[in-house]
Amino acid sequence: MYYKLSGFTQKLTGSSPAVAYNPQGLQKGVPAEPPAMIFATPPKVLSEEGFTVRHMEGNRVPDLQKLFQTPDGRPVHLKRGYPDRLLYRTTMALTIGGVAYCLVALYIAAQPKKN
Repeated sequence: MYYKLSGFTQKLTGSSPAVAYNPQGLQKGVPAEPPAMIFATPPKVLSEEGFTVRHMEGNRVPDLQKLFQTPDGRPVHLKRGYPDRLLYRTTMALTIGGVAYCLVALYIAAQPKKN
């Protein structure tokens, strides 16, 4: 005997072999058409319209390697100048502020409750 799961009662019920081998209305399928390739067409270059595309400028890794490997005594995270210094100082200020806030919150939480 063949069984299938009834969608209404959520119990096994008797069924025919064809229904048992193709549950929930699934049919023996013909192969579906493959989806169209996403990158089948070449990308358009925007430099024709006066715009430059950053990823098509070329490889910048050798230039950055020269910049970061120069022995000038500065740490690596500060070698690119003012933006790096600004990010570093902002991060340090937020870190120190967060630690101070945590210490104040711990101090307040440690005080006994006044009735």
